[in-house]
Amino acid sequence: MPEPIAVVDYGMGNLASVAKALARLGYEARLTSDAQTVSRAEKLILPGVGAFGAAMANLRKLDLVEPLQEYCASGRPFLGICLGMQLLMTRSDELGDWDGLGVIPGEVSMFFKDSTPPLGIKIPHIGWNSLEIVRNTALLRGIQDNANVYFVHSYHANPPADAIAATCTHGQTFCAALSLDNIHAAQFHPEKSGAVGLRILRNFCEMQPQ
Repeated sequence: MPEPIAVVDYGMGNLASVAKALARLGYEARLTSDAQTVSRAEKLILPGVGAFGAAMANLRKLDLVEPLQEYCASGRPFLGICLGMQLLMTRSDELGDWDGLGVIPGEVSMFFKDSTPPLGIKIPHIGWNSLEIVRNTALLRGIQDNANVYFVHSYHANPPADAIAATCTHGQTFCAALSLDNIHAAQFHPEKSGAVGLRILRNFCEMQPQ
């Protein structure tokens, strides 16, 4: 049996769906809010659903900010999902002005922050949409261009161009997945994205430390 995949439980993640998807792949999810368990993990997933500021407050309350930052710097495989991707950024303007984990430089902003969405474009962005593969990274190995995945979000991350692995267009083009060294993340929910999502999760589970 492979070593369990540590999944951070900070009160804002879709943990059951992530654990079920990992189980389908033959991996056990070790749900944890313990800083030492996070620090010792061989592979770590940071999921998330909800508001950026509340998420960072919960991580601070659980003393998980520094362990997460140190883990990301360790070279071991890390996967952020949805809000978990956004938390990697330097800051967010979601309902205020919040500092993020600062693992990857960049800001989180709302769709059409300074403009009106085009006719027919609804915010939040909910449902299936296609990926445009920008780089053939380890996370997206075997994923075809225009593969469909499932999104639920009103905000999106703006990382450096060299970190972007895939984009998506919902009235505007945004970063849908990123990979930078051992750090990987998806704005969509691979655990809810059928066979494509399971392949992405398997790719992550098979990664080795850098």
